[in-house]
Amino acid sequence: MNAYLFLIGLCVIVILSFFTNIIGKKTKIPSVLLLIALGVGIQQLLEYFKMDPDYSRTLELLGIIGLIMIVLEAALDLELKRDKWPIIWKSFAIAALSLGLTSVSISFIILLFIPGLNFISALVYALPLSIMSSAIIIPSVVHLSGYKREFLIYEGTFSDILGIMVFYMIIENMHVEGMRQLSFIIGGNIFLTLAISVILSYILLYIIQNIRGEAKFFLFLAVLVLLYSVGKLFHLSSLIMILMFGLLLRNHNVLLFGKLKEWLRDSKIENVFDQFRMITIETSFLVRTFFFVVFGISLPLASLLSWRVWLISVIFLVISYLARYLLYYLIENKNTMPQALISPRGLISILLYFAIPESLSNNGFQKGILFVVIIVTNIIMGWALIANGKSSKIAAAKNVAAEEENNESDGIKEIPLYNN
Repeated sequence: MNAYLFLIGLCVIVILSFFTNIIGKKTKIPSVLLLIALGVGIQQLLEYFKMDPDYSRTLELLGIIGLIMIVLEAALDLELKRDKWPIIWKSFAIAALSLGLTSVSISFIILLFIPGLNFISALVYALPLSIMSSAIIIPSVVHLSGYKREFLIYEGTFSDILGIMVFYMIIENMHVEGMRQLSFIIGGNIFLTLAISVILSYILLYIIQNIRGEAKFFLFLAVLVLLYSVGKLFHLSSLIMILMFGLLLRNHNVLLFGKLKEWLRDSKIENVFDQFRMITIETSFLVRTFFFVVFGISLPLASLLSWRVWLISVIFLVISYLARYLLYYLIENKNTMPQALISPRGLISILLYFAIPESLSNNGFQKGILFVVIIVTNIIMGWALIANGKSSKIAAAKNVAAEEENNESDGIKEIPLYNN
């Protein structure tokens, strides 16, 4: 393809993605659906012109950068304060239990419908379908009340982080035999990675506040990608490093003590945080845009005609929403709607699906299942948000009418008192 035509295509996709966000906010239709539809449209154009490009390397690179940016963005959203502790522990509990219950249940369904897999392999396929997408939740819940919005943001963030870490821990230790040995290796891996992550995070923050220059973000993004890649080569849980750096940058007031308060200065760190936050959001937007579009381009539409795809997808969805409603009812026990219906799958699900190693690949698990689950969960979320918006308007109108009626009745009562 001509280089200029290729650049034109990239620019058009980015511009259209920007407008899908605007359309999504106004109509409450998740922008992910519009981006995948755009990818499907591009797929039809490529087929018409008989072009069949290979996206495997593109998806792999986008996947690595996407995971790093998503975890970093999620960590920068986590504000650790004592007054937020009830929301933090409840949202963490629901995210962790929902991930565990849903992924284990879906694993048994996969074993039932797709022969040739053991339980661990089925769990690897189930995890991408069990993780909520904070990248979709955060911009979608802006119109909810403060408590519900904050709860869902924390829950989506925890679901992302926990799901990604569990997925890679399983994949990187597939060769280990026996639960005792597996537990020992994973525990040691986490402890070693945490120790290295904490030390490196403080060092990076000290260096970044003392660097003079304009292009600090991409310098440290390169450092983070380097640390992630080196950690992967040594079979460490590299995403913990990204998580710890983001948490320290966001919550330096809480996580600094002793001499660290003297070495790391609040004013400079706040300035660094603002820059990181802005550029992280912009970079995540680009990665998200191209990944959803490429997913739409590579989607085998013929698989959507399979009854097995729809049957397995429906069972997955029923299990997911039942587990979610039950957990909200037991742990949150307040108004469970629309939170119980806001559980979209998105970029993380796609990223992890494409990260499944070839040694575990099974043709019985069709990509159409992933597509159906992503589409339906986003449609359900959109419907729940629209319904919640209508009910909020009705409730607000009733409150206004009640206040006016009270004011009128108060005025009538005041007349005789005044005359007396």
